[in-house]
Amino acid sequence: MGTMKFSLKAAAAAAVGLFGALVPAVASAKVVEVGVTRTPVVAPKCPPGVASTSCTIILTQVTALETIRDGVAYPTTVKQPGRIVAFTLGLSRLDSSRTKTKTFIHDLDTVYGGVPQASITVLRRVGSARARRWTVTGEGSPSVHLIPYLGQVAQFPLNTSLRVAPGDVVALTTPTWAPVLSYQLAATQFAYRQSRTAGCPKPTTTSAAQLVIRSTATYGCNYPGTRVEYSATEITDAVPTKNFVHAPDVASVAKVLRKDLLGAQ
Repeated sequence: MGTMKFSLKAAAAAAVGLFGALVPAVASAKVVEVGVTRTPVVAPKCPPGVASTSCTIILTQVTALETIRDGVAYPTTVKQPGRIVAFTLGLSRLDSSRTKTKTFIHDLDTVYGGVPQASITVLRRVGSARARRWTVTGEGSPSVHLIPYLGQVAQFPLNTSLRVAPGDVVALTTPTWAPVLSYQLAATQFAYRQSRTAGCPKPTTTSAAQLVIRSTATYGCNYPGTRVEYSATEITDAVPTKNFVHAPDVASVAKVLRKDLLGAQ
């Protein structure tokens, strides 16, 4: 009986081993939230003691790129190749009064060319880091109409994903306006830049947003102590199986090249 038990266990172990050999390993694609640090994305609120009429939480007609978040430089930098499939925004309610909120929306729509909208844009550095020039690597996501989501953190899936490569950065673009800024924060821990070089102390009333593929802009306006409430969801590329079928045989290629070189002498 003892021998029989051992044999059954051995057979079971062999079956498990065979099953494991037949089941393919899970490809190591990952879901990565680009731009997330220890501080979560939140819906911005006016700092204590600041009236809603004086609260500068509105991003207007620009592309914005976070340069520091919780002390992390360029937190939306892509580390692995993949595709952006969604983005998340923290959107201010603007005011606790429904009537005042409607008034704010009307006034902002009038000044900045329409209802609040936002999209994400994939950028790549051009030239030296000191030049602070970035170009749009490909088509950005469609703009989302934001009014239904004011006062909450909302995630927006993309109908068409965006290809990204290591070193790319994900920026936030609004062709009109969006209430996405948290401010009066630690200047050494949070900062972002806008895609313009002049009139930095005031909101722009002419579009400086990067909306065209392969367009390049200088991010000359710096805003320390301010955080743009956004992140992007990336699904990284799956990693090929090691020595997969039809994978290049490096040793064989080297041998052929060496033979060709010797024959040419």
